[in-house]
Amino acid sequence: MESKADRGLTNRIGPVEIDWPRAVGYYGGLGLAVGFGMIEPPFGLFIAAVPLFKMLNRPKSSRPVRLLSQIMDGASQPVGGDGDPAIKLVTSEKRAETSIAGEARQLADRIGASRESSRNGRRARRVSPDQSSA
Repeated sequence: MESKADRGLTNRIGPVEIDWPRAVGYYGGLGLAVGFGMIEPPFGLFIAAVPLFKMLNRPKSSRPVRLLSQIMDGASQPVGGDGDPAIKLVTSEKRAETSIAGEARQLADRIGASRESSRNGRRARRVSPDQSSA
């Protein structure tokens, strides 16, 4: 979840969230390193693909895809593959963490709605096990 300070710096394109300053720094620095001959192009390509490999490791992905993703993630550890990604996949499974106060507010709202519906006579009639066979 982006904070107020990050507004305008991150964008969501479908399920993909891009942190622009981090992405420009990551890929720009990588491009400069390859351009100045500090690292070889195949190695630079591997480093550039690390965020993509990390996005493949999702619970709904097939087992071979997850296995490949985890192998490549392990192989990327020596080149700093354990940092925060500049580009990441955001799914509906990943929800914003709710504070205790937020959870209390949600619970209070549900209780208030329940009380309001019972005052209006819309309360559902409870059926006991003895009445259900009659």
